[in-house]
Amino acid sequence: MKQLALDIGIATGPSFDAFFAGPNEAALRHLQLWVGGAGPSVPHSPVPTYLWGESGSGKSHLLESVRVALREQGASVGWLHAGLLEPPEFDERWGAVLLDDVHLYTAVQQHAAFNWFVNAQTLQRGVVAAGALPPADLPLREDLRTRLGWGHVFHLQVLSESERRAVLRQAADARGVMLSDDVLDYMLHRFSRDLGSLMELLTQLDGYALQTQRAITIPLIRSMLENE
Repeated sequence: MKQLALDIGIATGPSFDAFFAGPNEAALRHLQLWVGGAGPSVPHSPVPTYLWGESGSGKSHLLESVRVALREQGASVGWLHAGLLEPPEFDERWGAVLLDDVHLYTAVQQHAAFNWFVNAQTLQRGVVAAGALPPADLPLREDLRTRLGWGHVFHLQVLSESERRAVLRQAADARGVMLSDDVLDYMLHRFSRDLGSLMELLTQLDGYALQTQRAITIPLIRSMLENE
């Protein structure tokens, strides 16, 4: 059997509408207002926003949602994450700079992030960043760390199991799908805590159940994973 602690991708891509806020409503509303508060020809607020929280709290989802929303407005963005080992130079055409997983940045990435941040601020472009730690605890060079913390800072919380259970149940009911308590327990305890991944799992299970003409059960989940 395949490893069950999977992060199943969100096939339709992250978006604000697909983000189940729960205790993170303030961060979601802030970013929606920031993105929607100006058209592509009007600068967004240059005051930076920093999101922090543990894995599964939705940081990357919100950053991706910002990128999608800005692109829909016709704006390009700079995107720096821990896997980009050789970041490009700042591009003045960028409408915003997005920095993900800043707590993992190497010295080279920190240098690039600082350069991007300063250029973005000079040109009145937005900066949205995310990391696992509050700004004061980030293992980064001081000039970058202090800049990440001087604007809007939001601590994202992972949805509780009861909140994730309620959302999954509601989504299943809307599909006309019956999820037993045993199946919900299995989904919540064997897969990513990220709700977007769980919702995509539900979509895949619904499709597989229709294809095989079977009810959604634990054996069906195992069968689907074995046949991927």
